[in-house]
Amino acid sequence: MKVIVIIPAAGLGTRMSQSAGPGSKPGSPKQFTEIDGVPILLHTIRRFTRMSEVAELYIALREPETREFAARLKQETSADRVHIVEGGEHRQQSVSNALKSVSASADDVVLVHDAVRPLVEADTIQSVIAAVERHGAAIAGIPAIDTVKQVERTAEGAIISSTIPRERVVLAQTPQGFRFALLQRAFEQAEAEGFIGTDEASLVEHLGEEVAVVMGSSRNIKITTPGDLELAEFFFSHESRRRNSLTG
Repeated sequence: MKVIVIIPAAGLGTRMSQSAGPGSKPGSPKQFTEIDGVPILLHTIRRFTRMSEVAELYIALREPETREFAARLKQETSADRVHIVEGGEHRQQSVSNALKSVSASADDVVLVHDAVRPLVEADTIQSVIAAVERHGAAIAGIPAIDTVKQVERTAEGAIISSTIPRERVVLAQTPQGFRFALLQRAFEQAEAEGFIGTDEASLVEHLGEEVAVVMGSSRNIKITTPGDLELAEFFFSHESRRRNSLTG
């Protein structure tokens, strides 16, 4: 069994452009915003290339970013394990394009991970892999802390229609992992039916298959806003100090 990672990174989100690092281009997509002089996407890739379990990574990029990022990637010692494929108009299409480039056996594990979750920990990744081996499909998730309300949208605003028990709610994270054949079948059926899901798990759920949940981490944040970036910079600074204390 081998583990393959797909990272869709063709998004155009630019909400963090004003907080981008000194090496970032104004208005560049958030996955290329820099932390400590390194694009968030590259930080994310490194989390997986450090792991012996991971055989290959497929990164889905828009064509304008491909050449520059490929040149940056060549400087990495693990560059031979990373492949760049053409991204799509939306996440599902990007993952589909990458999946079609993958050569794998039916029981191999495919992990899909957000480009802007660069703080995912090895324990979380390993837990998802182990759960996929047991159940065929699994995601990382954390319990909801706040009270969750279901609402109806009206012309006057949102009106609460019910309160959802927190014990029945988890906040989905990535990686999301699947047996290769199962994920392939989920994408094929979604394409045939014109179904667009919010994540890969929703496509597998659409098949009627069960998806297990393993404990994620509050550190495994998705960097979307300037506030998220500030928190990520704090976490990276803490990690750097901890490494220095161990090697000093």
